[in-house]
Amino acid sequence: MQTGIIKRSFRIIFLLVLTASLSGCMYWIRAYQVYLQMNEFDRHFSVLAKDDFTLFFKDPVLYSKDFVSLSKLYASQDDLMPDGRRWRYWFRKVDGNNKLIEPEVKFYSDLQFNKENRLIAWSFSSLFLAIAPPKFLEVSLRSIAGAEIDKEKQQLKANSALLQKISEDLPKKPAVLAQLGEPFEIQDEAEQEIYIYRFLLETHHIEAGYEDRALNEVKITFDKKTQELVRMAGRFAGLKVSINYRKFQDEVPDVTQNKQP
Repeated sequence: MQTGIIKRSFRIIFLLVLTASLSGCMYWIRAYQVYLQMNEFDRHFSVLAKDDFTLFFKDPVLYSKDFVSLSKLYASQDDLMPDGRRWRYWFRKVDGNNKLIEPEVKFYSDLQFNKENRLIAWSFSSLFLAIAPPKFLEVSLRSIAGAEIDKEKQQLKANSALLQKISEDLPKKPAVLAQLGEPFEIQDEAEQEIYIYRFLLETHHIEAGYEDRALNEVKITFDKKTQELVRMAGRFAGLKVSINYRKFQDEVPDVTQNKQP
């Protein structure tokens, strides 16, 4: 009980400090409100994973303008829907000269807003799920609850002691490469390989000084021994994401080591 009170008090203090230090930047306040909602994930959110992956916001907080303020980028498409709007961000694979790769490899991320321009759903297309498997993507979102806040770097770092474990196989390298194709670069390390891909965001406008944010570098790490995808890191429309899948995976005991002679 006492620990819960301390945590709530800390968050209130942090919010007041954030408000004072970011005067006029209300989008950071709303982003922090979403962070607080993560502590009661099933109350404020739901997830649907079929051909794509969608996170639904039951109590919408963020506005469409917040995403432009945070990323300095605009969506590829802005479509009017019966109950609001849909922003679609298209990411297309490119080479070292930012030229589109043929055959085309692309994925999208959708933001859906209600008539009040508040975010109600965030979706990722099937190709993105090749590097962010649905169950691992969901548990990584749930792990935001209790994450450490690095105000200077504007990052959240999950507390590994609180991470939820799941029993799920990780994708193998051949299956991932079958969808993504050859990488821009391969970094060879002792026990792993890092495949680097470059995706260019299709956008009609970028705020001056933020042009580099349209180019999104994605690093996916494979274990040399098992050929499993073990980590994904990238920047998508200004949003930095890094997931170590092994931290979410249940460790399966090696029964051969436990046998008595």
